[in-house]
Amino acid sequence: MSRSNIFDGIAERSVLTPRLRAGVLERTATGTATATVVFIHGNVSSSLFWQPLMLALPASVRALAIDLRGFGSSATLPVDATRGLADYSDDVAAVLAELGVAGVHLVGWSMGGGVTMQLLLDHASLAATLTLVAPVSPYGFGGTGGTDGHRLSADDAGTGAGGANPDFVARLHDGDHSTEPTSPRTVYQTTYVKPPFSSEHDDVWIESMLTTATGVGNYPGDSTPSENWPGFAPGGSGVLNTMSPGHFNTSGIVDLAVKPAILWIHGSDDVIISDTSFFDLNYLGQLGVIPGWPGVDVAPPQPMIQQTRAVLGAYRAAGGELTELELADCGHSPHLEHPAAFLEALLAQLER
Repeated sequence: MSRSNIFDGIAERSVLTPRLRAGVLERTATGTATATVVFIHGNVSSSLFWQPLMLALPASVRALAIDLRGFGSSATLPVDATRGLADYSDDVAAVLAELGVAGVHLVGWSMGGGVTMQLLLDHASLAATLTLVAPVSPYGFGGTGGTDGHRLSADDAGTGAGGANPDFVARLHDGDHSTEPTSPRTVYQTTYVKPPFSSEHDDVWIESMLTTATGVGNYPGDSTPSENWPGFAPGGSGVLNTMSPGHFNTSGIVDLAVKPAILWIHGSDDVIISDTSFFDLNYLGQLGVIPGWPGVDVAPPQPMIQQTRAVLGAYRAAGGELTELELADCGHSPHLEHPAAFLEALLAQLER
């Protein structure tokens, strides 16, 4: 990542672990740290997106933002999608072990929310609290129905890498800065945030998106043919396949013996993580955007928000503490679009 994209007050470092070399941004605490917050970014992004929030935290708080493999300044390594998001969560655990920190306040955005939920399952001692920011459903992305997240087909047809727009992938690969309809800039402006939101750092966010490694092992991954609509199913490698429901399911957080307090922040106008997501092929089929949709009985849109609310509600009923904050007039990036409200909620979470 270019030094010009690193804000004053934040240091960039490289952390070598037995699993990978990871890029990490750090805002050190003044004196002895009262808390450590670890930020995990989402898909097609990097740690750069967290910088305003890192700088807004009290001086006594240590803030770390970790680049996942194939994003930011971390090593480009293949992703085994058959493990769900566990390649990523194990990488994060290795970075924290190398840094000698535990009992951290985890903050995960979008796909990063899934990574942090997987961390909770596999490395429970690392988390003091968990903040989920517009997180992927505990049942993955696409291909499930109902609040119980039941799979719609045995091969999870319509999910994974086959749903990626090839022109968008090509523009990522080429480092495109244009304003064409499928450019990273346009995707950011129309889906990451609710239009007409913009900030003085939009160019940094686009540069962050363009750090995404493309290919079969990374974004978007591989795909396999399917006899089910819309004609493809997920493969076993790459980013988008990690969140296919046959590979990813973190609803087991309900059964954890120790349940860190969870804060769930999401926008009311999110078009990515939504019960009517414009990235859910079943919803696009229902709208007539993708032809041949077999109907709501076979391929209903995924009720992502309802699923998350059901799992987190069960988490609370089983003894966990849960706070939900839905922000009006907000898209997929609450930390950018409503920074004051986000910071207030996060600071309250640090006190739990």
